[in-house]
Amino acid sequence: MKFLVISDLHGDIEKLDKLDSQFKEADAVLFAGDFARFEHPETGLPALEKLCEKHDTIFSVIGNCDEPNFTDELEKKDISVEGSLVTYEGLSLTGSGGGSKFTGTAPNERTDEELAGDLAIVPSQDADGAPQNWDNLIVLMHNPPKDTKCDTISNGMHVGSPLLREFIESRHPLAVITGHIHESAGIDTIGNTTVINPGALTDGCYGWLTVSKSKGTWKVDSASLEKIS
Repeated sequence: MKFLVISDLHGDIEKLDKLDSQFKEADAVLFAGDFARFEHPETGLPALEKLCEKHDTIFSVIGNCDEPNFTDELEKKDISVEGSLVTYEGLSLTGSGGGSKFTGTAPNERTDEELAGDLAIVPSQDADGAPQNWDNLIVLMHNPPKDTKCDTISNGMHVGSPLLREFIESRHPLAVITGHIHESAGIDTIGNTTVINPGALTDGCYGWLTVSKSKGTWKVDSASLEKIS
């Protein structure tokens, strides 16, 4: 199964037209938030509508530049996985929207507890109290987890979320799709979990994630970073 991985569109809807062949190639699309341009939340809805024209199967969260109630618009389009757990072709998907508190100027900055709270729906244990196996789980989190190749700003500091990393370490999902830190496009691992920050689509960056199931277990076959030519 092949997923087109994108994030941080920031109202730049022309970039979506440049991915028409990639949308056709993808089985589904994973979008990690920031429909709107910074300080221009009105650009979010046209970006959402344009994205939804491109593919029938999209899973998404909102970003720090999107208004908190923009999740309502995603719900109307039936593409939100924020604070929920949905299934698709044997996979489970969940998500955390918004970004860590930083400057206070973005509309959707949240505490670490709020970011991780979106994922509370995913239990760490099964009904018998045994550790829950989440090898089929894909998590969309706009804010990256701490201490990976995906959360480093230009001065080398890691600015990701400690609690989102703790979630990954306790649930062991198959893959995590993140964004937010434009300069930190990268692919990394936390345990057996593949973490992908595709970079900002507004800068022409996107990625691919291919997964499959073999002998009852899901695995990541490949992950790559790409750029619009």
